[in-house]
Amino acid sequence: MVNVTINDNSTELWHKRLSHMSEKGLNCLAKKNQLSGLKNATLKNCAHCLAGKQRRVSFRSCPPHRKSELLELVHSDVCGLIKVRSHGGALYFVTFIDDCSRKLWVYTLKSKNQVFEVFKQFQASVERETRKKLKCIRTDNGGEYTGSFHEYCLRQGIIHQRTPPKTPQLNGLAERMNRTLIERVRCLLSDAKLPRSFWAEALNTVTHVINLSPSVPLRDDVPDRVWFGKDVSYDHLRVFGCKTFVHVPKDEKSKLDAKTRQCIFIGYGLDGEFGYRLYDPVQKKLVRSRDVVFIEDQTIDDIDKTEKVDSQDSGDLINVNPVPLDSSPDLIQDDVHGDVSDGHQDIDDFDTLMDYVVNDQQQAPIAPPAVPLRRYSSDEYVLLTDGGEPECYEEAMESECKDQWVEAMKDELQSLHENHTFELVKLPEGKRALKNRWVYRLKQEDKSSSLRYKARLVVKGYTQKKGVDFEEIFSPVVKMSSIRTILSLAACYDLEVEQMDVKTAFLYGDLEEELYMEQPEGFVV
Repeated sequence: MVNVTINDNSTELWHKRLSHMSEKGLNCLAKKNQLSGLKNATLKNCAHCLAGKQRRVSFRSCPPHRKSELLELVHSDVCGLIKVRSHGGALYFVTFIDDCSRKLWVYTLKSKNQVFEVFKQFQASVERETRKKLKCIRTDNGGEYTGSFHEYCLRQGIIHQRTPPKTPQLNGLAERMNRTLIERVRCLLSDAKLPRSFWAEALNTVTHVINLSPSVPLRDDVPDRVWFGKDVSYDHLRVFGCKTFVHVPKDEKSKLDAKTRQCIFIGYGLDGEFGYRLYDPVQKKLVRSRDVVFIEDQTIDDIDKTEKVDSQDSGDLINVNPVPLDSSPDLIQDDVHGDVSDGHQDIDDFDTLMDYVVNDQQQAPIAPPAVPLRRYSSDEYVLLTDGGEPECYEEAMESECKDQWVEAMKDELQSLHENHTFELVKLPEGKRALKNRWVYRLKQEDKSSSLRYKARLVVKGYTQKKGVDFEEIFSPVVKMSSIRTILSLAACYDLEVEQMDVKTAFLYGDLEEELYMEQPEGFVV
């Protein structure tokens, strides 16, 4: 057979005959003299091979090279959405990494729109600290790094390197750091037995420790030592989430109050702050102090959460002989001095009790107790907890009954829509949007009925100003005196009383004012 159009000795012909075999394969067969007339195969670019077999260029072809000067190159990336809000309301965080020292900065964000402002704060801080100018920043091509961010870099003379779409490998240092941060945050929260809402505190702690940790690109040197040019100390480090005793200042306690309170260690001072950051689980607030005693082998589970009892003035105290109590198998007895009295004194009514107290004021000081003091065992306190109602949206989303609370919130929003309570609009200029919160309640008509999960969306009324958001205040709630009167009349005349509940009763009122409210948590459009 003779091919008059194509030379059968050509590499291209054998390439096509062998279903677009590679040049290496063609040469292998040619060396064995298995391809007639072909001794050496040299392929040109084949458009069809590119269409069917083209692969991405290896990222290892350009090995990373660490810069020699501080702020010569900074890597940045945003991590989120994190589904659990931090205590400060953050859902994202942004990282900045100096390529020369590998020093890390992390800022928590409520939205990605804050990246630009945070970057300007970061730039001002590091340039003043080092007396050097930021030369180049490398980011991905996300929307938070375009527009005004990019224009600002141009005006400041900062080179803005943006990676092509779908190539996170080109910003690999920042991407890998995000993974490291998230993994170590999980470890801290698990070890400390803290809820996920503490992720921002754990993140700041991890960042602080990473800057004190040996780095392979630095040949096991430490980022903070390279950045500051001096040795670092590890003596201040403590176990995240451990139990602490914090000294209470004089102006925050009375004479007989305890001089310490139990807290949880949640981090180190930020942005030049001194001392440690601690969380008071009883008062549910942040505490910052340097006068701290750490119990590093205990966690929040070991905190004594007994409520603080207000102390009484010594002038209000009176001496009363104790009345013997009947023993109970559910109580644990403490060893005290004194014999147990068999006597029992009955006090029939309130007047007798008052006479007894007043007459006793002239008696001698209090004697040792006539009966052993009793306290409940730790297991008994399980029965003293509340009904498991979440205090906020985050707690509801972390509870075991998350699905039930979600349905309750959807039911509440459905009622609001059906009653045309509000409509979704953009906030006009000069107007202020009121904040709101979810209130969760467990309802049970009687012991035989099942629990009902109710969620109510309420406006934080304390943020309103008279004359701006309202003129008059009404409280359409029935007084207890009225209820008692009705029940008394029903009992006197042998009447039957029926109870009814008007669902979302407050929604039937008419508002004359024009009010604006933020969208409820979990249902932001």
